[in-house]
Amino acid sequence: MNGIHDMGGMHGMGPVQYEKNEPVFHTDWESRVFAMYIALSAWRKWNIDAARHSREVIPPAEYLRMSYYEKWFAGQVDLLVKSGLVTAAEIESGVPAPGTAKATPPLTADKITVETLANRINVSRNVPVAPRFQTGQRVRARNINPIGHTRLPRYVRGKVGTIERDHGVFVFPDTNSQFLGEKPQHVYSVRFAARELWGEQASPRDSIYINMWDDYLEPA
Repeated sequence: MNGIHDMGGMHGMGPVQYEKNEPVFHTDWESRVFAMYIALSAWRKWNIDAARHSREVIPPAEYLRMSYYEKWFAGQVDLLVKSGLVTAAEIESGVPAPGTAKATPPLTADKITVETLANRINVSRNVPVAPRFQTGQRVRARNINPIGHTRLPRYVRGKVGTIERDHGVFVFPDTNSQFLGEKPQHVYSVRFAARELWGEQASPRDSIYINMWDDYLEPA
């Protein structure tokens, strides 16, 4: 999906503003949004890629206005309504609709442990999938413009790079986000020269490394 979320490599956005000694959460409500994300994920109504896509479809003007956790909150509300856990009217009013059955959450406070948080998301898969490419091979990022979620950056499409490392087999986000299956495949660290991406004005000494799935690549 080409949208406001895909700002990497774009001109005119200004420098990244680095906050020295940045806290994990700037305010209490941000930590509550993060806790809500953990708790709601336990319902298994969606997956991490669908959650990412819910933030990508925020209207561009709103996306630029919102803070990081405001985007998370907006995405969660969208997923809650689409999954049928709540209605838009209940979100607006803050109270359950009359006659609504009370559900028992699958994740309660007594079940939260360090291990629970560390293992809550695992998208690697131990399945026998043959790699399409090898370390050291020159590859080209496919020039595609999907309408759904993708982890293929817009600024790298059509560009040539070199496979530096095979990370193993992982869930394919493009299909997983649309609930079309995990389609596990190899993910590679691909090195792109800065000048390949941004032309002669880039430093000849600079490169970037991007994790890319089999379906994002073709032989160069």
